[in-house]
Amino acid sequence: MVNNILNELYSYTKFGIKLGLDNIKQILKKCENPQDSYKIIHIAGTNGKGSTASIIEHSLIEAGFSVGKYTSPHIINFNERIVVDKNEITDEDITKYYLKIKKIILENDIKATFFEVTTAMAFLYFKDMNIDYLVAEVGLGGKYDATNVVNPILSIITNISYDHINILGNTLEEIAEEKCGIIKNSPVVILDKQKVLLDCVKSRTNNYIIANKKFNYTTTLDKEKFFTNISINKKKFNLSLYGIFQGDNFILAYSALKYLNIDDIFIQNAVKNIYWPGRFEVFSKTPLIILDGAHNEDSALALKNNCLEILKKDDIVLITSILEDKDSDTVLKTFSEFTNIVIFTSLKYYYRGLSAKDLYNKGKKHFKFSNYKEDIQEAFNLAKKFNKKAIVIAGSFYLISEFKKNI
Repeated sequence: MVNNILNELYSYTKFGIKLGLDNIKQILKKCENPQDSYKIIHIAGTNGKGSTASIIEHSLIEAGFSVGKYTSPHIINFNERIVVDKNEITDEDITKYYLKIKKIILENDIKATFFEVTTAMAFLYFKDMNIDYLVAEVGLGGKYDATNVVNPILSIITNISYDHINILGNTLEEIAEEKCGIIKNSPVVILDKQKVLLDCVKSRTNNYIIANKKFNYTTTLDKEKFFTNISINKKKFNLSLYGIFQGDNFILAYSALKYLNIDDIFIQNAVKNIYWPGRFEVFSKTPLIILDGAHNEDSALALKNNCLEILKKDDIVLITSILEDKDSDTVLKTFSEFTNIVIFTSLKYYYRGLSAKDLYNKGKKHFKFSNYKEDIQEAFNLAKKFNKKAIVIAGSFYLISEFKKNI
């Protein structure tokens, strides 16, 4: 039955992406505002939201709290979006909570979007699960995102970069305004690495924590285990997520956790065992297969830096597909800086997806060798024939999902 329910739920994508809070407020009011039943850490930003959320989630659980996590998109199953104490929502509960929200939107003639329905389901589920904390990731932007009905005890803005420019704005100033729309009366945790973001935060509130000023930290990489090691005041934290940029995500999470008075030993124990799929995920070591949802300028640059830390440019074959509303030219140009060989594949069956041939015609100019295969299995088979040290699959979380489902 759950497949029928999910197909019905996905049908709400016909209403597209509709920024605004009227629908979600109306739905949640009919549910007696379940989002007011637990403490919320609200996270916005272009990149790093998921990693930051997972560090906080795992650490709070290690400290003995019951913790919900709400993130998007999912990689394989819808259930990944709604998690309590590291356990994904069951198919039975997806059905149960969808039917509850469906009844409300039908009775009140609400033209809800997919994300609004999902958010309402999640908030109600978390109330019934009697959690202590919810770590909630913004879906898109911040100011008008459906999650922005919450009254958090703490907000975090990870960074800003060009992404969804057709919705969020054409300048970093406009994008910063959207992200900073999550700021309420509670503190907001940021870094001071982007003046545009810092200025925007300061224009809205005096109640902010600059994480990298509050704590001095150093970041090094373990290239054997694919860990990121962070040192703070001679204490070491061995984070099972890989990349220098993960040091920034960690210090944001760490600042939030210290604000909540979480002891270092809980954080140290928690971060050793974090799994966050599709973010420089080492899918296989022999051969080395890396999965990464990099789909904008900043995440593409982070992927490039990670790859070149452990491999040479001539060691890598890339399989990629990118949605049509992304800045594919900038992303592909960055990808070409860590590999000479690309195989384009298709996401045309997804909302906003491109065919392999369309993307090939747009992006082949950036690479010494390029080819395309509409089928992901054929693309992977071709990639293996090059006998390079690594195959990197990157460009969209939908691509990662296709790879995992089929290969």
